[in-house]
Amino acid sequence: MARHHGDRVRAAVLSRTEAARSAVAASWSRSLLVHGLNPDVTLRKERVDDAAYQLARERLGQLLTVTAPVMDRLFAAAGESGCCIVFTDAAGIIVERRGKPGDDAAFQHWGLWTGADWSEGREGTNGIGTCLVEQRPVAIHREQHFSSHNTAMSCMGAPIFDHEGELAGVLDISSCRADLAEAFAVLLKEAVADAARRIETENFQNAFAANRVIMGPGKAGSGPVLFAVDKDDLLIGATRRARKAYGLSNENFVNPRPARDVLEGFGASSDLDAAERAELRRALAHAGGNAAQAARDLGISRASFYRRTARLAMR
Repeated sequence: MARHHGDRVRAAVLSRTEAARSAVAASWSRSLLVHGLNPDVTLRKERVDDAAYQLARERLGQLLTVTAPVMDRLFAAAGESGCCIVFTDAAGIIVERRGKPGDDAAFQHWGLWTGADWSEGREGTNGIGTCLVEQRPVAIHREQHFSSHNTAMSCMGAPIFDHEGELAGVLDISSCRADLAEAFAVLLKEAVADAARRIETENFQNAFAANRVIMGPGKAGSGPVLFAVDKDDLLIGATRRARKAYGLSNENFVNPRPARDVLEGFGASSDLDAAERAELRRALAHAGGNAAQAARDLGISRASFYRRTARLAMR
């Protein structure tokens, strides 16, 4: 079985057209030719030492705190189907895990455990490492893995980007069930991608808790399109999806400019106006029509509140 799988991997890599047609074959090619891995050889499963493990957790900071309850909910929904949930840093080191005690022996055997390195350079094609390379949700179903040792698993990973739009890690759900249908693996991929988007949204809101967060237009299910503005309506933050959608770079936040000046050229003006108008109305309603109180609740001056309501033609 292992030799047959290895031969299949090598044949796909040597094909001139296979890698261009298949993302999995492209990853196999990287694993074999770039990283020098052998699909027939099982590498010893090693964990980073305790100091490196703790450092990886500390670097994630608040993001790890936000991720934990989302993992709990995802595991509650999928844990009974022979799945474990793991969260890794951007290097592919597993820093957090959820699993049923009855399945632990199998996952420990495969090395899907805290402190383990699941980068593509270490394990070849897999739901964590390949997700980190491609920076998009992936589903690696059983024999799509590079290493024959990992073909008993199905792994679905989704990238998580921090509040500055940088790749922070991967949320992965892996199954040890031999009878897991590929169609169900696709559903699990959607579930883990949705959980990753929730983590990104909550982490961004926490990072800019002292500021206003505005939602911009974006494709459903493609990730949060969020902007943070300060009390003077200067753009001070944006999620990765927002940065990509509106062509924003780090320089846009070094010397902040008015959000309207930065974003209106991308067709977002009406949508941002609608979001801001709704926020002002909610604040005004909460304050019982008292504009001064509404301004205080929003953390802006009364003059700024009046300017915004005038600009948005609010009565």
